[in-house]
Amino acid sequence: MLLLALALIAGGVYTVVAIVQRSETLVSERCTADTGAQSAELATDQAANAALITAVAVRRGLPARAASIAVATAMQESKLRNIGRGDQAGPDSRGLFQQRPSQGWGTQEQIMDPYFAANAFYDALVKIPGYESLDITDAAQRVQRSAFPAAYAQHEVMARSFASALSGQSTAALQCTLRAPDAAGQPDTVDVELSLAYGELTTAVEGGSLVVEAGGSQAWSVAQWAVANAKDLAVVQVDVAGHRWLRKNQAGWEESDAPDGQVRITVAPAP
Repeated sequence: MLLLALALIAGGVYTVVAIVQRSETLVSERCTADTGAQSAELATDQAANAALITAVAVRRGLPARAASIAVATAMQESKLRNIGRGDQAGPDSRGLFQQRPSQGWGTQEQIMDPYFAANAFYDALVKIPGYESLDITDAAQRVQRSAFPAAYAQHEVMARSFASALSGQSTAALQCTLRAPDAAGQPDTVDVELSLAYGELTTAVEGGSLVVEAGGSQAWSVAQWAVANAKDLAVVQVDVAGHRWLRKNQAGWEESDAPDGQVRITVAPAP
Protein backbone atom coordinates (compact mmCIF):
# COMPACT_ATOMS: atom_id res chain seq x y z
CA MET A 1 0.00 0.00 0.00
CA LEU A 2 2.82 2.36 0.89
CA LEU A 3 4.52 1.76 -2.45
CA LEU A 4 1.20 2.30 -4.24
CA ALA A 5 0.62 5.59 -2.39
CA LEU A 6 4.12 6.82 -3.22
CA ALA A 7 3.62 5.87 -6.84
CA LEU A 8 0.34 7.77 -6.98
CA ILE A 9 1.92 10.85 -5.38
CA ALA A 10 4.85 10.73 -7.79
CA GLY A 11 2.48 10.31 -10.70
CA GLY A 12 0.43 13.28 -9.51
CA VAL A 13 3.51 15.49 -9.20
CA TYR A 14 4.67 14.44 -12.67
CA THR A 15 1.22 15.24 -14.09
CA VAL A 16 1.15 18.70 -12.51
CA VAL A 17 4.65 19.49 -13.75
CA ALA A 18 3.78 18.23 -17.22
CA ILE A 19 0.63 20.35 -17.34
CA VAL A 20 2.52 23.47 -16.21
CA GLN A 21 5.27 22.86 -18.74
CA ARG A 22 2.76 22.26 -21.50
CA SER A 23 0.76 25.38 -20.62
CA GLU A 24 3.98 27.42 -20.62
CA THR A 25 4.84 26.07 -24.06
CA LEU A 26 1.40 27.01 -25.37
CA VAL A 27 1.70 30.64 -24.24
CA SER A 28 1.77 32.87 -27.30
CA GLU A 29 4.34 35.49 -26.36
CA ARG A 30 3.36 38.94 -27.55
CA CYS A 31 3.01 42.57 -26.48
CA THR A 32 -0.13 44.68 -26.80
CA ALA A 33 -0.48 48.44 -26.55
CA ASP A 34 -4.06 49.43 -25.72
CA THR A 35 -4.64 53.16 -25.27
CA GLY A 36 -8.42 52.85 -25.06
CA ALA A 37 -9.04 54.57 -28.39
CA GLN A 38 -6.92 52.08 -30.30
CA SER A 39 -4.79 49.00 -29.77
CA ALA A 40 -2.10 47.04 -31.59
CA GLU A 41 0.06 43.97 -31.11
CA LEU A 42 3.74 43.19 -31.76
CA ALA A 43 6.06 40.25 -31.24
CA THR A 44 8.24 40.66 -28.16
CA ASP A 45 11.44 41.50 -30.07
CA GLN A 46 9.57 44.09 -32.14
CA ALA A 47 8.12 45.65 -28.98
CA ALA A 48 11.59 45.87 -27.44
CA ASN A 49 12.84 47.77 -30.50
CA ALA A 50 9.80 50.05 -30.41
CA ALA A 51 10.66 50.74 -26.76
CA LEU A 52 14.25 51.57 -27.70
CA ILE A 53 13.17 53.97 -30.46
CA THR A 54 10.66 55.67 -28.18
CA ALA A 55 13.10 55.93 -25.27
CA VAL A 56 15.55 57.78 -27.51
CA ALA A 57 12.78 60.27 -28.34
CA VAL A 58 12.01 60.71 -24.62
CA ARG A 59 15.70 61.20 -23.88
CA ARG A 60 15.88 63.93 -26.53
CA GLY A 61 12.75 65.65 -25.23
CA LEU A 62 10.82 64.98 -28.44
CA PRO A 63 7.03 64.58 -28.52
CA ALA A 64 5.29 61.24 -28.79
CA ARG A 65 4.46 62.17 -32.39
CA ALA A 66 8.16 61.91 -33.27
CA ALA A 67 8.27 58.40 -31.82
CA SER A 68 5.12 57.46 -33.76
CA ILE A 69 6.76 58.52 -37.02
CA ALA A 70 9.96 56.67 -36.17
CA VAL A 71 8.24 53.45 -35.09
CA ALA A 72 6.04 53.40 -38.22
CA THR A 73 9.10 53.98 -40.39
CA ALA A 74 11.09 51.18 -38.75
CA MET A 75 8.15 48.80 -39.06
CA GLN A 76 7.92 49.44 -42.79
CA GLU A 77 11.67 49.35 -43.39
CA SER A 78 12.72 46.38 -41.25
CA LYS A 79 9.63 44.97 -39.50
CA LEU A 80 11.15 46.55 -36.36
CA ARG A 81 14.14 44.22 -36.47
CA ASN A 82 17.80 45.17 -36.64
CA ILE A 83 18.59 43.37 -39.87
CA GLY A 84 22.02 43.25 -41.43
CA ARG A 85 21.07 43.12 -45.09
CA GLY A 86 19.57 45.32 -47.78
CA ASP A 87 17.42 44.71 -50.84
CA GLN A 88 17.47 45.44 -54.57
CA ALA A 89 16.47 49.06 -54.01
CA GLY A 90 19.16 49.53 -51.37
CA PRO A 91 21.77 46.78 -51.35
CA ASP A 92 23.81 48.60 -48.71
CA SER A 93 20.79 49.31 -46.47
CA ARG A 94 21.11 48.13 -42.89
CA GLY A 95 19.51 48.25 -39.45
CA LEU A 96 16.15 49.24 -38.02
CA PHE A 97 15.60 52.03 -40.54
CA GLN A 98 17.45 50.46 -43.50
CA GLN A 99 19.73 53.47 -43.64
CA ARG A 100 22.41 53.53 -46.34
CA PRO A 101 26.08 54.42 -45.87
CA SER A 102 26.11 55.54 -49.53
CA GLN A 103 23.54 58.22 -48.63
CA GLY A 104 25.47 59.59 -45.71
CA TRP A 105 23.71 57.89 -42.81
CA GLY A 106 26.95 56.57 -41.31
CA THR A 107 29.09 53.48 -41.61
CA GLN A 108 27.53 50.03 -41.68
CA GLU A 109 28.79 49.44 -38.15
CA GLN A 110 27.20 52.68 -36.96
CA ILE A 111 23.79 52.12 -38.50
CA MET A 112 23.69 48.58 -37.13
CA ASP A 113 23.82 50.20 -33.68
CA PRO A 114 20.10 50.79 -33.02
CA TYR A 115 20.77 53.78 -30.75
CA PHE A 116 22.90 55.46 -33.41
CA ALA A 117 20.28 54.65 -36.07
CA ALA A 118 17.40 56.06 -33.99
CA ASN A 119 19.31 59.25 -33.24
CA ALA A 120 20.25 59.63 -36.91
CA PHE A 121 16.58 59.30 -37.86
CA TYR A 122 15.53 61.94 -35.32
CA ASP A 123 18.38 64.24 -36.39
CA ALA A 124 16.85 64.26 -39.87
CA LEU A 125 13.24 64.43 -38.66
CA VAL A 126 13.65 67.52 -36.48
CA LYS A 127 15.04 69.44 -39.46
CA ILE A 128 11.65 69.17 -41.20
CA PRO A 129 9.59 72.28 -40.39
CA GLY A 130 6.30 71.41 -38.73
CA TYR A 131 6.87 67.66 -38.82
CA GLU A 132 4.59 67.24 -35.80
CA SER A 133 1.56 68.27 -37.87
CA LEU A 134 2.41 66.24 -40.96
CA ASP A 135 0.82 62.91 -41.76
CA ILE A 136 3.10 60.06 -40.73
CA THR A 137 3.52 59.11 -44.39
CA ASP A 138 4.66 62.59 -45.36
CA ALA A 139 7.05 62.98 -42.44
CA ALA A 140 8.57 59.52 -42.90
CA GLN A 141 8.98 60.03 -46.63
CA ARG A 142 10.80 63.34 -46.19
CA VAL A 143 13.34 61.55 -44.02
CA GLN A 144 13.61 58.24 -45.88
CA ARG A 145 12.84 59.16 -49.52
CA SER A 146 11.37 55.72 -50.11
CA ALA A 147 10.30 54.31 -53.46
CA PHE A 148 7.00 53.34 -51.76
CA PRO A 149 6.02 56.40 -49.68
CA ALA A 150 2.39 55.39 -49.15
CA ALA A 151 3.43 52.19 -47.34
CA TYR A 152 4.18 53.95 -44.06
CA ALA A 153 0.50 54.77 -43.48
CA GLN A 154 -0.47 51.14 -42.88
CA HIS A 155 1.52 51.15 -39.64
CA GLU A 156 0.05 54.33 -38.17
CA VAL A 157 -2.33 52.77 -35.63
CA MET A 158 0.34 50.40 -34.35
CA ALA A 159 2.95 53.17 -34.13
CA ARG A 160 0.67 55.61 -32.35
CA SER A 161 -0.48 52.98 -29.85
CA PHE A 162 3.02 51.84 -28.92
CA ALA A 163 4.54 55.33 -28.96
CA SER A 164 1.78 56.62 -26.69
CA ALA A 165 2.35 53.82 -24.17
CA LEU A 166 6.14 53.76 -24.36
CA SER A 167 6.48 57.53 -24.06
CA GLY A 168 4.33 57.43 -20.93
CA GLN A 169 1.52 59.48 -22.45
CA SER A 170 -0.83 56.51 -21.96
CA THR A 171 -0.51 54.84 -18.56
CA ALA A 172 -0.91 51.11 -17.87
CA ALA A 173 -1.34 50.63 -21.61
CA LEU A 174 1.39 48.12 -22.46
CA GLN A 175 0.99 44.46 -21.59
CA CYS A 176 3.30 41.62 -22.59
CA THR A 177 2.17 38.00 -22.32
CA LEU A 178 5.26 35.92 -21.60
CA ARG A 179 6.39 32.50 -20.47
CA ALA A 180 8.22 32.16 -17.17
CA PRO A 181 11.89 33.23 -17.32
CA ASP A 182 14.35 30.41 -17.98
CA ALA A 183 17.19 32.12 -16.09
CA ALA A 184 17.73 34.64 -13.31
CA GLY A 185 17.78 38.34 -14.13
CA GLN A 186 20.39 40.88 -13.09
CA PRO A 187 19.36 44.34 -11.84
CA ASP A 188 22.75 45.71 -12.93
CA THR A 189 22.07 44.58 -16.49
CA VAL A 190 18.69 46.32 -16.42
CA ASP A 191 20.49 49.45 -15.19
CA VAL A 192 22.98 49.35 -18.08
CA GLU A 193 20.26 48.89 -20.70
CA LEU A 194 18.13 51.61 -19.12
CA SER A 195 21.05 54.06 -19.22
CA LEU A 196 21.70 53.29 -22.89
CA ALA A 197 18.08 54.10 -23.67
CA TYR A 198 17.36 57.09 -21.42
CA GLY A 199 20.75 58.45 -20.42
CA GLU A 200 21.78 58.98 -16.84
CA LEU A 201 19.00 58.34 -14.34
CA THR A 202 19.17 58.12 -10.57
CA THR A 203 18.99 54.41 -9.79
CA ALA A 204 19.73 52.00 -6.95
CA VAL A 205 19.88 48.23 -6.73
CA GLU A 206 17.83 46.87 -3.85
CA GLY A 207 18.03 43.09 -3.64
CA GLY A 208 16.59 41.71 -6.85
CA SER A 209 15.17 45.04 -7.96
CA LEU A 210 16.35 48.17 -9.71
CA VAL A 211 14.73 51.29 -8.28
CA VAL A 212 14.58 54.28 -10.63
CA GLU A 213 13.77 57.80 -9.48
CA ALA A 214 11.25 59.17 -11.97
CA GLY A 215 7.82 60.73 -11.96
CA GLY A 216 4.97 61.57 -14.29
CA SER A 217 5.19 60.47 -17.90
CA GLN A 218 8.88 59.60 -17.56
CA ALA A 219 8.06 57.09 -14.83
CA TRP A 220 5.44 55.44 -17.02
CA SER A 221 7.80 55.47 -19.99
CA VAL A 222 10.47 53.67 -17.97
CA ALA A 223 7.94 51.25 -16.48
CA GLN A 224 6.49 50.27 -19.83
CA TRP A 225 9.98 50.08 -21.36
CA ALA A 226 10.72 47.49 -18.65
CA VAL A 227 7.63 45.48 -19.60
CA ALA A 228 8.59 45.61 -23.30
CA ASN A 229 12.05 44.30 -22.39
CA ALA A 230 10.84 41.79 -19.80
CA LYS A 231 11.57 38.75 -21.95
CA ASP A 232 15.26 39.48 -22.54
CA LEU A 233 15.93 40.99 -19.10
CA ALA A 234 13.95 38.38 -17.08
CA VAL A 235 11.74 41.05 -15.52
CA VAL A 236 8.95 39.56 -13.42
CA GLN A 237 7.38 42.63 -11.80
CA VAL A 238 7.17 46.38 -12.38
CA ASP A 239 5.76 48.81 -9.81
CA VAL A 240 4.91 52.43 -10.56
CA ALA A 241 2.46 55.10 -9.40
CA GLY A 242 -0.17 52.93 -7.73
CA HIS A 243 0.06 50.15 -10.30
CA ARG A 244 1.82 46.81 -10.67
CA TRP A 245 2.61 44.57 -13.64
CA LEU A 246 3.14 40.91 -12.82
CA ARG A 247 4.57 38.65 -15.48
CA LYS A 248 2.92 35.52 -14.08
CA ASN A 249 -0.68 36.69 -14.07
CA GLN A 250 -0.80 37.74 -17.77
CA ALA A 251 -3.75 40.01 -17.00
CA GLY A 252 -2.16 43.40 -17.45
CA TRP A 253 -1.70 46.11 -14.88
CA GLU A 254 -3.41 46.02 -11.50
CA GLU A 255 -3.78 48.60 -8.76
CA SER A 256 -1.21 48.51 -5.95
CA ASP A 257 0.35 50.63 -3.23
CA ALA A 258 3.39 51.50 -5.38
CA PRO A 259 4.48 55.05 -4.51
CA ASP A 260 4.77 57.96 -6.92
CA GLY A 261 8.21 59.22 -7.85
CA GLN A 262 9.88 55.89 -8.52
CA VAL A 263 9.79 52.78 -10.68
CA ARG A 264 10.74 49.43 -9.20
CA ILE A 265 11.82 46.81 -11.73
CA THR A 266 12.14 43.31 -10.23
CA VAL A 267 13.92 40.46 -11.99
CA ALA A 268 13.65 36.71 -11.65
CA PRO A 269 15.71 35.27 -8.75
CA ALA A 270 18.26 32.53 -9.13
CA PRO A 271 16.60 29.06 -8.99
